[in-house]
Amino acid sequence: MSFLEICIILVAGLWAGAINTIVGSGTLVTFPVLVSMGVPPVTATISNAMGLIAGNFTGAWGYRKELKGLETTLWKLVPCSLAGGILGAYLLLHLPASVFESISPVLIGIALLFVIFQPKLQAVVRKRREGKSITPADGDHQPPILYALVFFAGVYGGYFVAAQGVLLLGILGVFLLASLQGANAIKTVLVAAVNLIAGISYVLFAFDRIDWWVVLLIAISSTIGSWVGAKIGRRMKPAVLRTIIVILGLAAIVKMVFLD
Repeated sequence: MSFLEICIILVAGLWAGAINTIVGSGTLVTFPVLVSMGVPPVTATISNAMGLIAGNFTGAWGYRKELKGLETTLWKLVPCSLAGGILGAYLLLHLPASVFESISPVLIGIALLFVIFQPKLQAVVRKRREGKSITPADGDHQPPILYALVFFAGVYGGYFVAAQGVLLLGILGVFLLASLQGANAIKTVLVAAVNLIAGISYVLFAFDRIDWWVVLLIAISSTIGSWVGAKIGRRMKPAVLRTIIVILGLAAIVKMVFLD
């Protein structure tokens, strides 16, 4: 790995850490960068997911105050995410690499749609909650569909990682009986849980497919990005960040579909 490539990965990780705290889907920055450098898609997904774990938990810790009153719900949702993450990681490791290489451009496209329509989705959620008085006690009586959807979001996250935070926030925003801030706080914890359990699965069953230099570089830079990079990112309009994410995602699709 050249010095220039190291610098590019560090910048991408810093940027991803910042974006994950603002609009989510930081993986749509790091994944295309890794693929463009010639890292195989499955290796890029595995290494990227492991590298982002530290930043995920940094972000989750930052939202600890918003989790007050939602502890019961969180402890019920975490097993759903963990089970989904294990299944997603299993599929990634056991399905032929050709399957992932064929489906990943489609998954990137889906992830980009989540990013593009996130503002409209959030507007729908806010409108749905207007006039409703939600108390911490509501967290003890969540709708059953919430747990099923969180499980499937875990499967998606364990298999592909990208934009699982945006997907989860959409699910939690609509079905979770809590404030939007509470939903975002739970989202950060669940994303961290999925990436952690998937990372453990990769270490146990796919050690030879991990690029540890990528893991290290993204771990360091994304953790810093979660704290420092977010301050820089907040000066940018979310629309600008989304535009950049979409451009990078489309570049990854072009690279994987037309240039390989």
